[in-house]
Amino acid sequence: MRLRAVAGGGGAMLLVLLGLAALCRNVLLGEPTIQCGSESGPSPEWLVQHTLTPGDLRDLRVEPVKTRVATDYSVLMNISWVLRADASIRVLKATKICVAGKSSLQSYSCVRCNYTEAFQSQTRPSGGKWAFSYVGFPVELNTLYFIGAHNIPNANLNDDGPALSVNFTSPGCLDHILKYKKKCTQAGSLWDPNITACRKDEKTVEVNFTTSPLGSKYRVLIQQDTVIGSSTVTEDGRTRTSVEIPVSKESDGAVVQLIPYFHTCGTDCIRRKGTVGRCLQPDVPNNGSVLEGWLPLLLVLLLVAVWVLVAGVYLRWRHAGRKSVAAPPGTRLLPLLKVLLVHPPEVCFHHTVCSFAEFLQNHCRSEVIHEKWQQKRVAEAGPVQWLATQKQDADRVIFLLSNEVSAQCDSTCSWGQGGQRESSQDLFPLAFNLFCSDLWSQALAHKYMVVYFGDPQAADGYSALSICPRFHLMKDVAALRAELLRVQRQVPVGNRSGARPKSRTCL
Repeated sequence: MRLRAVAGGGGAMLLVLLGLAALCRNVLLGEPTIQCGSESGPSPEWLVQHTLTPGDLRDLRVEPVKTRVATDYSVLMNISWVLRADASIRVLKATKICVAGKSSLQSYSCVRCNYTEAFQSQTRPSGGKWAFSYVGFPVELNTLYFIGAHNIPNANLNDDGPALSVNFTSPGCLDHILKYKKKCTQAGSLWDPNITACRKDEKTVEVNFTTSPLGSKYRVLIQQDTVIGSSTVTEDGRTRTSVEIPVSKESDGAVVQLIPYFHTCGTDCIRRKGTVGRCLQPDVPNNGSVLEGWLPLLLVLLLVAVWVLVAGVYLRWRHAGRKSVAAPPGTRLLPLLKVLLVHPPEVCFHHTVCSFAEFLQNHCRSEVIHEKWQQKRVAEAGPVQWLATQKQDADRVIFLLSNEVSAQCDSTCSWGQGGQRESSQDLFPLAFNLFCSDLWSQALAHKYMVVYFGDPQAADGYSALSICPRFHLMKDVAALRAELLRVQRQVPVGNRSGARPKSRTCL
Protein backbone atom coordinates (compact mmCIF):
# COMPACT_ATOMS: atom_id res chain seq x y z
CA MET A 1 0.00 0.00 0.00
CA ARG A 2 2.83 2.39 0.82
CA LEU A 3 4.62 1.66 -2.44
CA ARG A 4 1.44 2.35 -4.40
CA ALA A 5 0.93 5.63 -2.57
CA VAL A 6 4.48 6.68 -3.28
CA ALA A 7 4.11 5.72 -6.90
CA GLY A 8 0.86 7.66 -7.14
CA GLY A 9 2.45 10.72 -5.56
CA GLY A 10 5.41 10.47 -7.95
CA GLY A 11 3.04 10.35 -10.93
CA ALA A 12 1.24 13.48 -9.75
CA MET A 13 4.58 15.24 -9.25
CA LEU A 14 5.65 14.18 -12.75
CA LEU A 15 2.49 15.69 -14.23
CA VAL A 16 3.13 18.96 -12.38
CA LEU A 17 6.73 19.09 -13.66
CA LEU A 18 5.63 18.39 -17.22
CA GLY A 19 3.03 21.18 -16.99
CA LEU A 20 5.66 23.63 -15.69
CA ALA A 21 8.04 22.61 -18.46
CA ALA A 22 5.37 23.24 -21.12
CA LEU A 23 4.56 26.61 -19.57
CA CYS A 24 8.24 27.64 -19.51
CA ARG A 25 8.60 26.51 -23.14
CA ASN A 26 5.72 28.77 -24.21
CA VAL A 27 7.23 31.70 -22.33
CA LEU A 28 10.67 31.17 -23.87
CA LEU A 29 9.33 30.79 -27.39
CA GLY A 30 7.20 33.93 -27.18
CA GLU A 31 4.50 34.98 -29.58
CA PRO A 32 5.22 35.01 -33.31
CA THR A 33 6.23 38.32 -34.87
CA ILE A 34 7.03 39.23 -38.48
CA GLN A 35 10.23 40.03 -40.34
CA CYS A 36 9.54 41.59 -43.74
CA GLY A 37 11.73 41.99 -46.78
CA SER A 38 11.40 42.56 -50.53
CA GLU A 39 10.61 39.56 -52.74
CA SER A 40 10.09 40.50 -56.36
CA GLY A 41 9.90 37.06 -57.96
CA PRO A 42 7.79 33.98 -57.18
CA SER A 43 8.24 32.40 -53.76
CA PRO A 44 10.43 29.27 -53.57
CA GLU A 45 7.50 27.36 -52.09
CA TRP A 46 5.85 27.30 -55.56
CA LEU A 47 8.33 24.63 -56.64
CA VAL A 48 7.53 22.24 -53.76
CA GLN A 49 4.54 19.92 -53.39
CA HIS A 50 2.93 20.47 -49.98
CA THR A 51 0.76 17.99 -48.12
CA LEU A 52 -0.93 20.77 -46.12
CA THR A 53 -1.25 24.44 -46.96
CA PRO A 54 -2.69 27.31 -44.87
CA GLY A 55 -6.03 28.95 -45.63
CA ASP A 56 -6.56 32.52 -46.78
CA LEU A 57 -6.52 35.67 -44.64
CA ARG A 58 -9.59 36.70 -42.69
CA ASP A 59 -9.22 40.47 -43.22
CA LEU A 60 -6.98 42.90 -45.13
CA ARG A 61 -6.98 46.70 -44.72
CA VAL A 62 -4.95 49.65 -46.02
CA GLU A 63 -4.63 53.24 -44.79
CA PRO A 64 -2.03 55.97 -45.39
CA VAL A 65 0.22 57.05 -42.52
CA LYS A 66 2.62 59.96 -42.19
CA THR A 67 6.28 59.28 -41.34
CA ARG A 68 9.15 61.70 -40.89
CA VAL A 69 12.56 61.01 -42.39
CA ALA A 70 15.15 63.63 -41.38
CA THR A 71 13.52 66.98 -42.25
CA ASP A 72 11.05 65.62 -44.81
CA TYR A 73 7.68 63.91 -44.48
CA SER A 74 6.85 60.68 -46.28
CA VAL A 75 3.45 58.99 -46.67
CA LEU A 76 3.43 55.18 -46.60
CA MET A 77 0.80 52.44 -46.61
CA ASN A 78 -0.11 50.83 -43.30
CA ILE A 79 -1.23 47.35 -44.40
CA SER A 80 -2.85 45.28 -41.63
CA TRP A 81 -4.22 41.76 -41.83
CA VAL A 82 -5.91 39.20 -39.57
CA LEU A 83 -5.24 35.46 -39.80
CA ARG A 84 -8.12 33.03 -40.00
CA ALA A 85 -8.46 30.99 -36.80
CA ASP A 86 -8.40 27.39 -38.08
CA ALA A 87 -6.11 24.40 -37.77
CA SER A 88 -4.18 25.25 -40.98
CA ILE A 89 -2.44 28.10 -39.13
CA ARG A 90 0.02 25.56 -37.76
CA VAL A 91 1.67 25.17 -41.21
CA LEU A 92 1.72 28.92 -41.95
CA LYS A 93 5.25 30.28 -42.54
CA ALA A 94 4.83 33.72 -44.15
CA THR A 95 2.44 36.17 -45.80
CA LYS A 96 3.29 37.83 -49.12
CA ILE A 97 1.86 41.24 -50.03
CA CYS A 98 2.04 42.77 -53.52
CA VAL A 99 1.04 46.33 -54.46
CA ALA A 100 0.36 47.54 -58.01
CA GLY A 101 -0.12 51.26 -58.64
CA LYS A 102 -2.03 52.60 -61.65
CA SER A 103 -1.60 56.27 -62.65
CA SER A 104 0.56 58.11 -65.15
CA LEU A 105 3.40 55.83 -63.99
CA GLN A 106 2.81 52.10 -63.39
CA SER A 107 4.44 50.45 -60.36
CA TYR A 108 4.56 46.93 -58.88
CA SER A 109 6.42 45.58 -55.85
CA CYS A 110 6.06 42.78 -53.31
CA VAL A 111 7.17 42.15 -49.76
CA ARG A 112 7.35 38.86 -47.87
CA CYS A 113 6.70 38.85 -44.11
CA ASN A 114 8.07 35.71 -42.40
CA TYR A 115 6.68 34.66 -39.01
CA THR A 116 9.46 34.28 -36.44
CA GLU A 117 7.77 31.40 -34.59
CA ALA A 118 5.49 28.55 -35.54
CA PHE A 119 1.88 29.09 -34.46
CA GLN A 120 0.97 26.81 -31.56
CA SER A 121 -2.68 27.86 -31.30
CA GLN A 122 -5.40 29.25 -33.54
CA THR A 123 -5.78 32.40 -31.41
CA ARG A 124 -3.55 34.49 -29.19
CA PRO A 125 -3.09 33.36 -25.57
CA SER A 126 -5.28 36.33 -24.62
CA GLY A 127 -8.11 34.95 -26.78
CA GLY A 128 -8.00 37.37 -29.73
CA LYS A 129 -7.25 36.57 -33.35
CA TRP A 130 -3.71 36.89 -34.71
CA ALA A 131 -3.30 40.34 -36.30
CA PHE A 132 -0.20 41.92 -37.90
CA SER A 133 0.66 45.08 -39.81
CA TYR A 134 3.40 46.30 -42.16
CA VAL A 135 4.25 49.93 -42.92
CA GLY A 136 5.84 50.45 -46.33
CA PHE A 137 5.09 51.07 -50.03
CA PRO A 138 5.21 54.86 -50.63
CA VAL A 139 1.90 56.51 -51.51
CA GLU A 140 1.74 58.83 -54.52
CA LEU A 141 -0.97 61.41 -55.20
CA ASN A 142 -4.23 60.51 -56.99
CA THR A 143 -3.20 56.90 -57.65
CA LEU A 144 -5.29 53.71 -57.72
CA TYR A 145 -3.56 50.84 -55.90
CA PHE A 146 -4.37 47.13 -56.04
CA ILE A 147 -3.17 45.33 -52.89
CA GLY A 148 -3.15 41.53 -52.84
CA ALA A 149 -1.99 39.16 -50.10
CA HIS A 150 -1.69 35.37 -49.76
CA ASN A 151 -0.23 32.97 -47.22
CA ILE A 152 2.85 30.80 -47.71
CA PRO A 153 3.23 27.86 -48.38
CA ASN A 154 1.28 28.55 -51.55
CA ALA A 155 -1.40 26.28 -52.91
CA ASN A 156 -0.09 23.43 -55.06
CA LEU A 157 -0.31 23.55 -58.84
CA ASN A 158 -3.83 23.04 -60.20
CA ASP A 159 -5.27 23.87 -56.75
CA ASP A 160 -7.22 26.99 -55.90
CA GLY A 161 -4.84 29.56 -54.47
CA PRO A 162 -6.53 31.40 -51.57
CA ALA A 163 -5.82 35.13 -51.62
CA LEU A 164 -7.37 38.38 -50.43
CA SER A 165 -7.20 41.75 -52.22
CA VAL A 166 -8.40 45.32 -51.69
CA ASN A 167 -8.30 48.55 -53.70
CA PHE A 168 -7.06 51.86 -52.36
CA THR A 169 -7.21 55.24 -54.14
CA SER A 170 -4.92 57.90 -52.71
CA PRO A 171 -6.36 61.43 -52.44
CA GLY A 172 -4.82 64.74 -53.51
CA CYS A 173 -2.73 67.36 -51.74
CA LEU A 174 -5.61 68.74 -49.65
CA ASP A 175 -5.93 65.45 -47.74
CA HIS A 176 -5.06 65.81 -44.04
CA ILE A 177 -2.19 63.29 -44.39
CA LEU A 178 -0.94 63.66 -47.97
CA LYS A 179 -0.67 67.45 -47.58
CA TYR A 180 2.65 66.84 -45.80
CA LYS A 181 4.31 65.33 -48.88
CA LYS A 182 7.11 67.47 -50.25
CA LYS A 183 5.41 67.92 -53.63
CA CYS A 184 2.26 69.15 -51.86
CA THR A 185 4.01 71.52 -49.47
CA GLN A 186 5.85 73.07 -52.41
CA ALA A 187 2.48 73.61 -54.09
CA GLY A 188 1.09 75.36 -50.99
CA SER A 189 -0.79 72.60 -49.16
CA LEU A 190 0.22 73.97 -45.73
CA TRP A 191 -0.45 77.59 -46.67
CA ASP A 192 -3.55 79.10 -45.06
CA PRO A 193 -4.44 82.38 -46.84
CA ASN A 194 -7.46 83.00 -44.54
CA ILE A 195 -9.47 84.70 -47.30
CA THR A 196 -12.08 87.28 -46.31
CA ALA A 197 -14.07 89.21 -48.92
CA CYS A 198 -16.90 91.71 -48.67
CA ARG A 199 -18.85 94.04 -50.96
CA LYS A 200 -17.98 97.65 -50.18
CA ASP A 201 -20.55 98.95 -52.66
CA GLU A 202 -22.33 97.80 -55.81
CA LYS A 203 -19.18 98.05 -57.94
CA THR A 204 -16.34 97.23 -55.50
CA VAL A 205 -15.29 94.11 -53.59
CA GLU A 206 -12.56 94.17 -50.93
CA VAL A 207 -10.48 90.99 -50.60
CA ASN A 208 -8.04 90.32 -47.74
CA PHE A 209 -5.68 87.35 -47.53
CA THR A 210 -2.32 86.28 -46.09
CA THR A 211 0.52 85.83 -48.57
CA SER A 212 3.09 83.01 -48.51
CA PRO A 213 6.92 83.02 -48.51
CA LEU A 214 6.77 80.50 -51.40
CA GLY A 215 6.01 83.22 -53.97
CA SER A 216 5.27 86.87 -54.61
CA LYS A 217 2.55 86.91 -57.31
CA TYR A 218 -1.18 86.18 -56.87
CA ARG A 219 -4.20 86.40 -59.15
CA VAL A 220 -7.59 87.19 -57.54
CA LEU A 221 -10.80 86.35 -59.44
CA ILE A 222 -14.40 87.23 -58.51
CA GLN A 223 -16.73 84.67 -60.13
CA GLN A 224 -20.52 84.70 -60.47
CA ASP A 225 -21.17 82.11 -63.21
CA THR A 226 -18.52 84.03 -65.12
CA VAL A 227 -15.60 86.21 -64.04
CA ILE A 228 -17.00 89.60 -62.97
CA GLY A 229 -13.75 91.05 -61.61
CA SER A 230 -10.03 90.31 -61.31
CA SER A 231 -6.80 91.78 -60.01
CA THR A 232 -3.11 90.85 -59.69
CA VAL A 233 -1.27 91.23 -56.36
CA THR A 234 2.50 91.30 -55.93
CA GLU A 235 3.75 90.88 -52.36
CA ASP A 236 6.95 89.34 -50.98
CA GLY A 237 7.14 87.32 -47.76
CA ARG A 238 4.33 86.48 -45.38
CA THR A 239 2.01 89.41 -44.70
CA ARG A 240 -1.66 90.37 -44.59
CA THR A 241 -2.64 92.20 -47.76
CA SER A 242 -5.81 93.86 -49.04
CA VAL A 243 -7.01 94.65 -52.57
CA GLU A 244 -10.13 96.39 -53.89
CA ILE A 245 -11.48 94.84 -57.11
CA PRO A 246 -14.04 96.53 -59.43
CA VAL A 247 -16.91 94.21 -60.41
CA SER A 248 -19.28 94.37 -63.36
CA LYS A 249 -22.48 93.23 -61.57
CA GLU A 250 -24.00 92.20 -58.23
CA SER A 251 -21.37 90.35 -56.16
CA ASP A 252 -23.23 89.10 -53.07
CA GLY A 253 -22.45 85.38 -52.63
CA ALA A 254 -19.87 85.40 -55.42
CA VAL A 255 -16.85 83.08 -55.24
CA VAL A 256 -13.36 84.47 -54.68
CA GLN A 257 -10.65 82.31 -56.30
CA LEU A 258 -7.07 82.98 -55.23
CA ILE A 259 -4.45 81.67 -57.71
CA PRO A 260 -0.85 81.68 -56.40
CA TYR A 261 2.23 81.52 -58.61
CA PHE A 262 4.96 79.92 -56.49
CA HIS A 263 8.52 79.27 -57.65
CA THR A 264 8.18 75.51 -57.05
CA CYS A 265 4.91 74.84 -58.90
CA GLY A 266 4.48 77.75 -61.35
CA THR A 267 0.94 77.81 -62.74
CA ASP A 268 0.02 74.43 -61.18
CA CYS A 269 -0.22 75.51 -57.54
CA ILE A 270 -3.10 74.76 -55.18
CA ARG A 271 -5.90 77.30 -55.57
CA ARG A 272 -7.93 78.59 -52.63
CA LYS A 273 -11.51 79.88 -52.51
CA GLY A 274 -13.67 82.19 -50.43
CA THR A 275 -17.12 83.83 -50.56
CA VAL A 276 -18.12 87.48 -50.88
CA GLY A 277 -20.22 88.81 -48.01
CA ARG A 278 -21.31 92.27 -46.85
CA CYS A 279 -18.84 94.65 -45.25
CA LEU A 280 -19.67 95.83 -41.74
CA GLN A 281 -19.86 99.62 -41.76
CA PRO A 282 -21.31 100.75 -38.43
CA ASP A 283 -22.44 104.36 -38.23
CA VAL A 284 -20.64 106.16 -35.40
CA PRO A 285 -22.21 109.63 -34.87
CA ASN A 286 -19.85 112.37 -33.81
CA ASN A 287 -22.22 114.19 -31.45
CA GLY A 288 -20.12 114.94 -28.38
CA SER A 289 -22.68 117.26 -26.88
CA VAL A 290 -25.45 114.63 -27.06
CA LEU A 291 -23.20 112.05 -25.33
CA GLU A 292 -22.30 114.50 -22.57
CA GLY A 293 -26.01 115.19 -21.92
CA TRP A 294 -26.82 111.47 -21.57
CA LEU A 295 -23.73 110.57 -19.52
CA PRO A 296 -25.18 111.33 -16.01
CA LEU A 297 -28.33 109.35 -16.76
CA LEU A 298 -26.26 106.42 -18.05
CA LEU A 299 -24.19 106.42 -14.86
CA VAL A 300 -27.32 106.32 -12.69
CA LEU A 301 -28.79 103.47 -14.73
CA LEU A 302 -25.48 101.59 -14.47
CA LEU A 303 -25.44 101.94 -10.66
CA VAL A 304 -29.04 100.73 -10.42
CA ALA A 305 -28.26 97.74 -12.65
CA VAL A 306 -25.23 96.80 -10.52
CA TRP A 307 -27.28 97.05 -7.31
CA VAL A 308 -30.06 94.85 -8.75
CA LEU A 309 -27.48 92.30 -9.94
CA VAL A 310 -25.80 92.12 -6.52
CA ALA A 311 -29.16 91.75 -4.77
CA GLY A 312 -30.23 89.00 -7.16
CA VAL A 313 -26.98 87.05 -6.66
CA TYR A 314 -27.33 87.35 -2.87
CA LEU A 315 -30.95 86.15 -2.84
CA ARG A 316 -30.14 83.26 -5.15
CA TRP A 317 -27.24 82.26 -2.91
CA ARG A 318 -29.51 82.32 0.16
CA HIS A 319 -32.16 80.27 -1.65
CA ALA A 320 -29.60 77.74 -2.90
CA GLY A 321 -28.14 77.39 0.60
CA ARG A 322 -31.53 76.69 2.17
CA LYS A 323 -32.44 74.28 -0.61
CA SER A 324 -29.22 72.34 -0.22
CA VAL A 325 -29.79 72.00 3.54
CA ALA A 326 -33.45 70.99 3.23
CA ALA A 327 -33.08 68.55 0.35
CA PRO A 328 -32.38 64.95 1.43
CA PRO A 329 -29.35 63.22 -0.14
CA GLY A 330 -31.57 60.74 -1.99
CA THR A 331 -33.06 63.49 -4.21
CA ARG A 332 -29.79 64.28 -5.97
CA LEU A 333 -29.72 63.49 -9.66
CA LEU A 334 -27.34 60.65 -10.38
CA PRO A 335 -24.39 61.52 -12.64
CA LEU A 336 -24.26 60.12 -16.15
CA LEU A 337 -22.30 56.91 -16.66
CA LYS A 338 -20.09 56.68 -19.74
CA VAL A 339 -20.31 53.19 -21.26
CA LEU A 340 -18.04 52.03 -24.11
CA LEU A 341 -19.84 49.30 -26.10
CA VAL A 342 -17.73 46.82 -28.15
CA HIS A 343 -18.87 43.69 -29.95
CA PRO A 344 -17.66 41.22 -32.63
CA PRO A 345 -18.91 41.82 -36.20
CA GLU A 346 -21.32 38.89 -36.15
CA VAL A 347 -23.59 40.70 -33.68
CA CYS A 348 -26.38 42.39 -35.67
CA PHE A 349 -25.99 46.15 -35.26
CA HIS A 350 -29.52 47.40 -36.04
CA HIS A 351 -31.33 44.58 -34.25
CA THR A 352 -29.16 43.86 -31.20
CA VAL A 353 -26.64 46.66 -30.61
CA CYS A 354 -29.09 49.55 -31.10
CA SER A 355 -31.75 47.97 -28.89
CA PHE A 356 -29.24 47.42 -26.11
CA ALA A 357 -27.84 50.97 -26.47
CA GLU A 358 -31.36 52.43 -26.19
CA PHE A 359 -31.95 50.37 -23.04
CA LEU A 360 -28.74 51.75 -21.45
CA GLN A 361 -29.69 55.34 -22.34
CA ASN A 362 -33.35 55.22 -21.32
CA HIS A 363 -33.21 52.98 -18.22
CA CYS A 364 -29.64 53.17 -16.85
CA ARG A 365 -28.79 56.89 -17.32
CA SER A 366 -25.82 55.95 -19.46
CA GLU A 367 -24.06 57.78 -22.26
CA VAL A 368 -23.24 55.07 -24.81
CA ILE A 369 -19.99 55.31 -26.80
CA HIS A 370 -19.85 53.27 -30.04
CA GLU A 371 -17.36 53.55 -32.90
CA LYS A 372 -20.14 53.62 -35.54
CA TRP A 373 -21.37 56.96 -34.11
CA GLN A 374 -17.84 58.41 -34.07
CA GLN A 375 -16.53 57.24 -37.44
CA LYS A 376 -15.01 60.64 -38.21
CA ARG A 377 -13.10 60.71 -34.91
CA VAL A 378 -11.97 57.11 -35.44
CA ALA A 379 -10.65 58.01 -38.90
CA GLU A 380 -8.87 61.12 -37.61
CA ALA A 381 -7.25 59.59 -34.54
CA GLY A 382 -6.83 56.01 -35.80
CA PRO A 383 -8.54 52.93 -34.30
CA VAL A 384 -5.93 52.20 -31.60
CA GLN A 385 -5.66 55.80 -30.34
CA TRP A 386 -9.47 56.20 -30.38
CA LEU A 387 -9.94 53.01 -28.35
CA ALA A 388 -7.25 54.03 -25.85
CA THR A 389 -8.89 57.43 -25.33
CA GLN A 390 -12.37 55.95 -24.89
CA LYS A 391 -11.04 53.34 -22.45
CA GLN A 392 -9.54 56.15 -20.36
CA ASP A 393 -12.78 58.21 -20.36
CA ALA A 394 -15.32 55.41 -19.95
CA ASP A 395 -16.64 54.32 -16.55
CA ARG A 396 -17.61 50.91 -17.89
CA VAL A 397 -16.60 48.80 -20.93
CA ILE A 398 -19.25 46.27 -21.97
CA PHE A 399 -18.41 43.34 -24.26
CA LEU A 400 -21.69 42.54 -26.07
CA LEU A 401 -21.63 38.91 -27.28
CA SER A 402 -24.10 36.58 -28.99
CA ASN A 403 -23.88 33.11 -30.48
CA GLU A 404 -24.59 32.55 -34.18
CA VAL A 405 -28.09 31.14 -33.62
CA SER A 406 -29.37 33.97 -31.43
CA ALA A 407 -27.60 36.63 -33.43
CA GLN A 408 -29.52 36.00 -36.64
CA CYS A 409 -30.94 39.26 -37.96
CA ASP A 410 -34.67 39.45 -38.54
CA SER A 411 -36.55 41.66 -41.00
CA THR A 412 -35.75 44.81 -38.99
CA CYS A 413 -32.03 44.45 -39.67
CA SER A 414 -30.67 46.12 -42.81
CA TRP A 415 -28.99 43.88 -45.38
CA GLY A 416 -26.26 45.17 -47.63
CA GLN A 417 -25.07 44.22 -51.05
CA GLY A 418 -24.33 40.56 -51.55
CA GLY A 419 -26.33 39.41 -48.55
CA GLN A 420 -23.87 40.69 -45.98
CA ARG A 421 -25.06 42.60 -42.96
CA GLU A 422 -24.26 46.30 -42.77
CA SER A 423 -21.70 47.01 -40.04
CA SER A 424 -18.95 49.40 -39.18
CA GLN A 425 -15.30 48.43 -39.33
CA ASP A 426 -14.35 45.51 -37.05
CA LEU A 427 -12.61 47.12 -34.04
CA PHE A 428 -13.42 44.21 -31.75
CA PRO A 429 -10.04 42.38 -32.14
CA LEU A 430 -8.15 45.62 -31.40
CA ALA A 431 -10.37 46.42 -28.40
CA PHE A 432 -10.12 42.87 -27.07
CA ASN A 433 -6.30 42.84 -27.26
CA LEU A 434 -6.00 46.40 -25.90
CA PHE A 435 -8.27 45.81 -22.89
CA CYS A 436 -7.23 42.26 -21.96
CA SER A 437 -4.18 43.48 -20.04
CA ASP A 438 -6.49 45.38 -17.66
CA LEU A 439 -8.46 42.25 -16.73
CA TRP A 440 -5.60 41.01 -14.51
CA SER A 441 -5.38 44.30 -12.63
CA GLN A 442 -7.59 44.53 -9.55
CA ALA A 443 -7.68 48.31 -9.91
CA LEU A 444 -9.01 48.19 -13.49
CA ALA A 445 -10.91 44.90 -13.83
CA HIS A 446 -14.05 46.44 -12.28
CA LYS A 447 -14.57 48.50 -15.48
CA TYR A 448 -15.35 45.49 -17.66
CA MET A 449 -18.62 43.53 -18.00
CA VAL A 450 -19.88 40.81 -20.38
CA VAL A 451 -23.46 40.92 -21.67
CA TYR A 452 -24.69 38.09 -23.91
CA PHE A 453 -27.87 37.08 -25.66
CA GLY A 454 -29.22 33.54 -26.07
CA ASP A 455 -26.97 30.60 -25.18
CA PRO A 456 -24.44 31.34 -22.36
CA GLN A 457 -21.81 29.58 -24.51
CA ALA A 458 -21.66 32.81 -26.57
CA ALA A 459 -19.07 34.11 -24.07
CA ASP A 460 -17.06 30.86 -23.85
CA GLY A 461 -15.05 31.66 -26.98
CA TYR A 462 -13.25 34.49 -25.17
CA SER A 463 -11.52 32.84 -22.22
CA ALA A 464 -9.88 36.06 -21.04
CA LEU A 465 -13.32 37.47 -20.19
CA SER A 466 -14.12 34.66 -17.76
CA ILE A 467 -13.19 36.84 -14.76
CA CYS A 468 -15.62 39.59 -15.78
CA PRO A 469 -19.19 39.76 -14.40
CA ARG A 470 -21.66 38.21 -16.88
CA PHE A 471 -25.25 39.22 -17.50
CA HIS A 472 -27.74 37.28 -19.61
CA LEU A 473 -30.37 39.43 -21.33
CA MET A 474 -33.17 39.60 -20.72
CA LYS A 475 -32.88 37.20 -17.78
CA ASP A 476 -30.42 39.35 -15.76
CA VAL A 477 -31.67 42.78 -16.84
CA ALA A 478 -32.53 43.82 -13.27
CA ALA A 479 -29.10 42.79 -11.98
CA LEU A 480 -27.39 44.63 -14.86
CA ARG A 481 -29.33 47.83 -14.17
CA ALA A 482 -28.58 47.61 -10.45
CA GLU A 483 -24.87 47.15 -11.15
CA LEU A 484 -24.71 50.21 -13.43
CA LEU A 485 -26.67 52.40 -10.99
CA ARG A 486 -24.35 51.26 -8.19
CA VAL A 487 -21.36 52.48 -10.21
CA GLN A 488 -23.11 55.83 -10.77
CA ARG A 489 -23.58 56.37 -7.03
CA GLN A 490 -19.86 55.86 -6.48
CA VAL A 491 -18.98 58.73 -8.88
CA PRO A 492 -18.97 62.21 -7.22
CA VAL A 493 -21.88 64.29 -8.50
CA GLY A 494 -19.66 67.30 -9.18
CA ASN A 495 -17.36 65.37 -11.48
CA ARG A 496 -19.90 64.65 -14.18
CA SER A 497 -22.81 66.38 -15.82
CA GLY A 498 -26.29 65.38 -14.73
CA ALA A 499 -27.92 66.18 -18.06
CA ARG A 500 -29.88 63.56 -19.92
CA PRO A 501 -27.64 61.52 -22.29
CA LYS A 502 -27.83 62.26 -25.98
CA SER A 503 -30.05 59.75 -27.73
CA ARG A 504 -28.54 57.75 -30.59
CA THR A 505 -30.88 56.83 -33.41
CA CYS A 506 -30.24 53.69 -35.46
CA LEU A 507 -31.83 54.00 -38.89
